[in-house]
Amino acid sequence: MKTALPTPELPRKRREVRPTDQPPEGALTPDAKPILSFTAKRRGKAPSHIADLTQAERRALVKDAGFPAFRADQLSRHYFEHYTADPALMSDIPASMHEAIRSTFMPELVTEVVAQRADGGLTIKHLWELYDGARVESVLMRYTERTTLCISSQAGCGMACPFCATGQMGLTRNLSTAEIIDQVRMAQKACEDGVLEGGPTRLSNIVFMGMGEPMANYRAVVNALHRLIDPSPEGFGMSARNVTVSTVGLVPAIDKLAAEGLPVTLAVSLHAPDDDLRDDLIPINSRWKVGELLDAARRYFVATGRRVSIEYALIKDMNDQPYRAQLLADELNKRGKGWVHVNPIPLNPTPGSIWTASTRRAQDEFVAILRNNGISTTIRDTRGSDIDGACGQLATAVKEGGRKGSSSDAPAGKPQPAASQQQGANTQENR
Repeated sequence: MKTALPTPELPRKRREVRPTDQPPEGALTPDAKPILSFTAKRRGKAPSHIADLTQAERRALVKDAGFPAFRADQLSRHYFEHYTADPALMSDIPASMHEAIRSTFMPELVTEVVAQRADGGLTIKHLWELYDGARVESVLMRYTERTTLCISSQAGCGMACPFCATGQMGLTRNLSTAEIIDQVRMAQKACEDGVLEGGPTRLSNIVFMGMGEPMANYRAVVNALHRLIDPSPEGFGMSARNVTVSTVGLVPAIDKLAAEGLPVTLAVSLHAPDDDLRDDLIPINSRWKVGELLDAARRYFVATGRRVSIEYALIKDMNDQPYRAQLLADELNKRGKGWVHVNPIPLNPTPGSIWTASTRRAQDEFVAILRNNGISTTIRDTRGSDIDGACGQLATAVKEGGRKGSSSDAPAGKPQPAASQQQGANTQENR
């Protein structure tokens, strides 16, 4: 009598989840669908500020207010070199100008609502309130060789990515150039004052990966780029190489930025190499497909000489399959070699949700495939996992009354919702 041999086990096919398997993050109804929006809920204009203006415009403003034009240079140096907007700290400015400084030249634009510390004091996340009550977030992160600030360009966001806390808020309004830049000034001052663990440091890197889609607030963001990289008294005089602007894929705006002559780094929040998945994962893909987006990114590289970053949040069983890694490599390589760098980003884990982190095995396999195909690839080291780390989470928590803020390290709590499409505090040091 023959003994039956056991049937060999076939490799199990990995379950594939889809963005439509669950309502968007923060949705109020089970049938909610992501809705793109380029129309702001509020149309009010932020108070004018010298950071909105070129140096020539600042001189004209000061002169029209009845003061000598050279005072504009002094005010600009106080703001961009000494990081102050308080006239009481400006010893070379006459008292007769103080009221005009507070009301006309440097009105208060952002006020602190909450500050959360994480990573042993190396990370600080701020929630700021603007003049009209709108709120935005920024994240200051210290590393061994650099200090990076992640800033917001809009209050809320209209891109409606279903795994993004900010995206589900909708777009409240665009920020002014000065509202963007004042986040930087406050961070510059915090670094100088030694607020981060380790004592005083220098703010070296800026990433437009906070709340909002920078390319949807194009003119204010480009003006902000000038304030960042133009030398004092025009701006902060930072290195353009250390400034990164991200986008989920507004193709015409990428081409416009390429023509600006500003050699900043472009980061594309891709998250899927195929239209089948990306149409549901990133709603703007309904207008500009993956191929169009990567073609524009390649044109940006050719125009600026700056290698493009591809941001790819690894989501378990959704976009982390080996075949998608190979497809991504093929799509990048067919447009040339050496023009792109891929940053796979471990997603903040969300138990019970489809938006959760890939396994370490899946992550390593995904990265290995890219590297074996000659794609420069670096895993991002996440920050802020013990606080409301990703964009929109802190604003949502405070709005719902869940947090009042803390000046000390936040206690470990339940894992936070999935990271935003721009990755917020997950825009960190490579390893």
